[in-house]
Amino acid sequence: MNETRLRWGRIFGLICAGWLLLTACSRGPEAPVAPQKPRELVAPHGHVRVDPYYWLNERDNPEVLAYLRSEQAYTEAVMAHTADVQQEIFTEITRRIQPRDESVPYLYNGYYHYTRYEEGREYPVYCRQAAPAGEEEVLLDVNRLAEGHNFCSVTGVSPSPDNGLIAFGIDTVGRRKYDIRFRNVLTGEMLADTIGNTTGRTVWAEDGRTVFYTVKDDTLRSFRIMKHRLGGLTGADGLVFEEADPTFSTFVTKTRSRRYILIGSRSTLSTEYRYLDAAAPDGPLTLIQPRERHLEYHVDHAGDHFYIRTNLDARNFRLMRTPVTATGRENWTEVVPHRPDVLLTGLELFRDDLVLEERENGLTRLRILHRSDGSEHYVDFDEPAYVVRPDDNLEFNTTNLRFVYSSLTTPPSTYDYDMATRQRTLRKQQPVQGDFSPEDYTSERLFATARDGVKVPVSLVYRRDLRGAAPQPLLLYGYGSYGASMDPSFRVERLSLLDRGFIFAIAHIRGGQEMGRYWYEDGKLLKKKNTFTDFIDCAEHLVAGGYTSPDRLAAQGGSAGGLLMGAVVNMRPDLFRAVIAAVPFVDVVTTMLDDSIPLTTAEYDEWGNPADPVYYEYMLSYSPYDNVARQDYPAMLVTTGLHDSQVQYFEPAKWVARLRQLKTDHHPLLLDIDFEAGHGGTTGRFKRYRRTALEYAFMLDVLGVNR
Repeated sequence: MNETRLRWGRIFGLICAGWLLLTACSRGPEAPVAPQKPRELVAPHGHVRVDPYYWLNERDNPEVLAYLRSEQAYTEAVMAHTADVQQEIFTEITRRIQPRDESVPYLYNGYYHYTRYEEGREYPVYCRQAAPAGEEEVLLDVNRLAEGHNFCSVTGVSPSPDNGLIAFGIDTVGRRKYDIRFRNVLTGEMLADTIGNTTGRTVWAEDGRTVFYTVKDDTLRSFRIMKHRLGGLTGADGLVFEEADPTFSTFVTKTRSRRYILIGSRSTLSTEYRYLDAAAPDGPLTLIQPRERHLEYHVDHAGDHFYIRTNLDARNFRLMRTPVTATGRENWTEVVPHRPDVLLTGLELFRDDLVLEERENGLTRLRILHRSDGSEHYVDFDEPAYVVRPDDNLEFNTTNLRFVYSSLTTPPSTYDYDMATRQRTLRKQQPVQGDFSPEDYTSERLFATARDGVKVPVSLVYRRDLRGAAPQPLLLYGYGSYGASMDPSFRVERLSLLDRGFIFAIAHIRGGQEMGRYWYEDGKLLKKKNTFTDFIDCAEHLVAGGYTSPDRLAAQGGSAGGLLMGAVVNMRPDLFRAVIAAVPFVDVVTTMLDDSIPLTTAEYDEWGNPADPVYYEYMLSYSPYDNVARQDYPAMLVTTGLHDSQVQYFEPAKWVARLRQLKTDHHPLLLDIDFEAGHGGTTGRFKRYRRTALEYAFMLDVLGVNR
C-alpha cells in the first residue's frame, strides 16, 4: 500500500516539476505554496502552539513528496540562468584536485596502510604494503561497493590482529545506519557475516575472531554493545553492555597499547568507562569510575596506569593517572594541572612520551611531555590563524609523532616529528592543481567586541591583489554549538570565491570551544542567545572595519549552524544580503519535545528540556521556525536531504513554507533537496561539489559579483 502511495506521489511530483519548468519558460517560476493544515501542539506543562505545517513530517504521504519535488523544481527553475556559472565553478574545483592521489602511509600492525584515489573514480581504495616499497595489497575498493548505489558511505575499516581479515561498515541510504561486513584479504572473499543497524565501527579482540560493535535503537541512539564471533549467527551475538539512560549513548574503543577494550557511555555533561582485557573477550567488565553529573573523563592506557583527561575540579580539564588495579577517582593523581587560560582537548600516549592537544587564545597547540625526565616542549607554528592535530598515530612503541597542519592559506600538510630529536619532516602537502600559490593569499585574525564586552575572534582570508579599499563581498561562516570549534583550515573549493574577490571569514562565536570551556558554556542552554548576538556583532564589526557592507555580505551555517542562520535572519534581516542555511535545525521546540526523533534525549543538556517551562519559553523565544515574522528577509538558499537522520527534512521544509507565508520581500527563497542523501550530503570525491557550485552561484548572483 505504501509503495503504491509513494509511486503516485512521485508521479504527481514530476507533473508539478514539469508544470513549474514550463511556467518558468513563459512568465517566470512561481513559488510553491504548501497547504496549511493547522495542528495544536500541547507541551507537557499545557502551553499550546498551532503549527500549520506539522503535516510535512509525514514521510510516506504522497502529498508531502509531491510538495518537496515542487520545491526542488522551483529551485532548479530559479537557478537555471546560473547553470553555466555552476558548471564553471564545479569544473574549477574539480580541476584543482589531483586526479590520482594517495595518502601518506602509516605503520600499523606490521603493515604500511594508505588510501588512494584512481583517476575518474569517486571513492577511495584502501591498501597496505608489508614494506614501504613492497607489493600493494588491496584491502577494500569502495568504488566496487558503490556500484548500483546513488549513495555509499564506508566507515570503520579495521584489520584483524592477524591481518587476515578486514571489517568495515557500509551505508547506502544516508541514515547513518551501517551494516558491518567482513572481507578475507588473502582470498578477496566477503564473509557471510552481516551485522545490521550499527554505527559501522568494530573493535577486534586479540583472538582475531571476536569483534565488539555498537547497535542503534529506533531513535538512532547508540545503546548496546554486542559481541560477535565470526561464523556465528548475529542473532546469537552476546549482549556486553546496554545503556538504559536515554540521555546517554554508548561506544566501544581500544587503548593505544591494545591491552584493553574500553566501553564508554557519554552525555553532554558526564561520561563513564568500563574495561576488559582485549586478550580475554569473554572476561568481565570492570567499572573505572561511576558516572556523576558534570564529571567528564576520558581514558587511555600505558604501562601499569590508566591516563585520564578530566574536568574534575578543572573547568578546562587536566591530566591524571591511576593504577589499573585501583581506578576510582579517589586514586587519581595529577600529571598535568588545570590552567584557566588553556583548554586540554586531547591526549596521545606513547611508550616514552605524552602529546597534549591544547587550545590557547583560540589556537591549537601540541605539547610534548617526556615521561622519563619530565621535560617538555611545544611544536611551534608561525601563521596568525591555523589548526594542527595529531593524525594516524597507531603505534605505541615509537618516538615519531605524525600531525597535520593547515591554515586558511596552507593546504593540509602531513608531518612526521621526532619527539626525541625535534626534527620535523614534511611527508606531503595536499597538491592543488593549476596556478595556485599560497603567497597570493593572506589571512588575518582580529577580535570583534560583543555587546557584553567579550572579545570574539574572527579569522579572515582573501586574495592579496584583490583586496581594495572599498567594501568587498564577504562570506561569514559560523556554527557555535556542542563545543565544536571551527578552526581556520584550508578548503580547496574556497579558492573559487577568493579568486572572484570574496573575503572569507569565520566567526568563532560562543557555543564553540575556541576560547576554552567557558566559551562553550556561555553559548548553550539559557545562554544560547550569546551565539546569535556574537555572530551579529562580528558581522557589524566587519562592516564597521570597511571589509564589507550589508549589501555585499553573505552568511552561511549548517545543522546547528543552520539554527544560527535562522535566528540571525529573524533578529537582523537587514544585515545580510544572502544566507545559506544547510540542513538547518530550525524547529527547535517541536523537535526537542519529540523524544522519538534522533538526538533529542541526548541533547537536553545542550538546549534544555522544553518539558520544563523555563527552558520551553527560552527556546521558544529564539526558535527560528516559531519566530518568522512579517518582515523583509535576505535572499536565502536552504538545503536538506530526504534521508537526513540528524535534522529531519521536514524542519527546513516547514521553515521555508512559513517564510513563504509571512515574508514581505521578493528576494529568492529556495529549498534544495537531495533525494538520495542524508545529513552529510551526497558521497563521492567530486559529486559533493555540485551543491557547492550551486551555493557559490547563488551568492554570486544575489550579490551581483561579476564572475
